[in-house]
Amino acid sequence: MLLASVLSLAMLVTGCAEAPPPSTPISTQAAAPVPYACLLPSEQRMLVAELFFGRNIAGRGLLTEEEWANFASRVVTPNFPDGFTVFDGSGQWQNPTTQKIARDPTKILLVAAKRAPDLATRLTTVMEAYKAQFHQQSVGIITRDSCASF
Repeated sequence: MLLASVLSLAMLVTGCAEAPPPSTPISTQAAAPVPYACLLPSEQRMLVAELFFGRNIAGRGLLTEEEWANFASRVVTPNFPDGFTVFDGSGQWQNPTTQKIARDPTKILLVAAKRAPDLATRLTTVMEAYKAQFHQQSVGIITRDSCASF
């Protein structure tokens, strides 16, 4: 009954469009992304990456501000010389092996960069360098297409 009500409402909202018969399979393929135009004339399409660096270092305590600044100047700046933003956060992460939840003070690195053949390599270089230098199991990352102007 609820399904019939929802379908009836959907047909009214869409101008009497017909719902598919119940036996019609629904496609599970995602539609191709629609290209978009930036809103402001000064903007250009870029990839935005947010990286999450836990500051709890096993066996010794928190990563210091001086250590972060040194890491940023030695590793982040050479890979993203056009600029980036860093801010502090508070993160939570579940270890996939032990299922233990860890709560960490976190450095969040925000980068907007033009897509280039070496962009993935530069992001990976930063992540792997942090994991190696500070004995971290992971560095979180979120990427998305966006528009930006600086």
